[in-house]
Amino acid sequence: MKKYKIINDPIYGFIQIPNDLVFALIEHPYFQRLRRIKQLGMTYLVYPGSNHTRFHHALGAMHLTSEAVEALRFKGNEITDDEANGVLIAVLLHDIGHGPFSHALESSIVSGIHHEELSALFMQRLNEEFDGLLTTAIDIFNDRYPKKFLHQLVSSQLDMDRLDYLSRDSFFSGVSEGVISYDRIIKMLDVVDDTLVVEAKGIYSVEKFIIARRLMYWQVYLHKTVLAAEALLVNILKRARDLAFQDIDVFGTTALKTFLTKGVTIEDFRNNPEYLDLFSQLDDYDIMASLKEWCNHSDRILAFLSRNLVNRSLFKIEIQNSAFNRADVQAVKERTKKVFGLTNNEISYFVMHDSITNSAYSPKSEQISIKYKDGTVKDIATASDQYNIASLTKTVQKYYLIYPKQILQGLREEEARGEI
Repeated sequence: MKKYKIINDPIYGFIQIPNDLVFALIEHPYFQRLRRIKQLGMTYLVYPGSNHTRFHHALGAMHLTSEAVEALRFKGNEITDDEANGVLIAVLLHDIGHGPFSHALESSIVSGIHHEELSALFMQRLNEEFDGLLTTAIDIFNDRYPKKFLHQLVSSQLDMDRLDYLSRDSFFSGVSEGVISYDRIIKMLDVVDDTLVVEAKGIYSVEKFIIARRLMYWQVYLHKTVLAAEALLVNILKRARDLAFQDIDVFGTTALKTFLTKGVTIEDFRNNPEYLDLFSQLDDYDIMASLKEWCNHSDRILAFLSRNLVNRSLFKIEIQNSAFNRADVQAVKERTKKVFGLTNNEISYFVMHDSITNSAYSPKSEQISIKYKDGTVKDIATASDQYNIASLTKTVQKYYLIYPKQILQGLREEEARGEI
């Protein structure tokens, strides 16, 4: 490199940029955009410190991957310089296709398109720009590379992505339940039959990782207020899109307006380079500027919903272990229609009900393997002497109902008057 480059990270200290190619990718506008996208979307409305970005996270995941590569090489696992560089780049760019505010965009204006698909398209574009130097990284990212354990560093149930986001999200949110021993887990990594394993000495750190993941999902990622805020944002974007489809003027940047007015599919992204270029201009700032403008829009629904989110006057959310009774949901809808003067087509913007799942560890899809001194390998759920690890393999499903708080106020007033 022309100049030694390091970045001071609040979690790991100094992160070293390994070479000119990685530095050039970090400097690229596609990657710099991640500075303007929050890692945790609307979570800052609950935990004010969680304003860290996907730029932070991508650099941290790359750093942990570099540590993992060195640990694996030290134990005699062959990883060439090209492979090491490839896996670092694959991790660095794994979130480059993310839209603003976490997954909200995937549920509204680019419906049905997952960020992994867009990340792959961005990587292909960059590979053309950098004369094929990202080919190995792309093969690792897409799990087409012969050494499968390299892909597991990028995407698995114990990948560097998860190790970083648990550590980082815990740090910035202040939720100590997410603290994990990422350094010990990495030092205990090895490879058996082209599969990433953890030496038995690291089993307790892996147990802590699984438990921390479960707790962080309930306490941070699936926090009820975060769910209410994200659902409100999704419905705001849907309303803006519905209005735009009716040729009603809706404020937006050039990039945002394009996706509000056109039903862009993944095939459109693949066939028309313009859409990828426009998406690369979308970030949290586009959404927030639009929300502020929409607070004064002539459409009362868009304006009301936008004011609620901008001013953090969020809807009421109820969560329970069983599905809500259809009659109860319908009663809430009817009352909301009455209070706000809504039609049957408009009620879905105000009353939302769905389910959420929390699966800390799923051995059916891919195991976290523990290696013993005698060479035997066991799944963590079998190897662990902690009963709760086995119980954490079960997916927990809960159900939520979201509606305006004014509905509750109206009920209290009617009760006070003796009308119900």
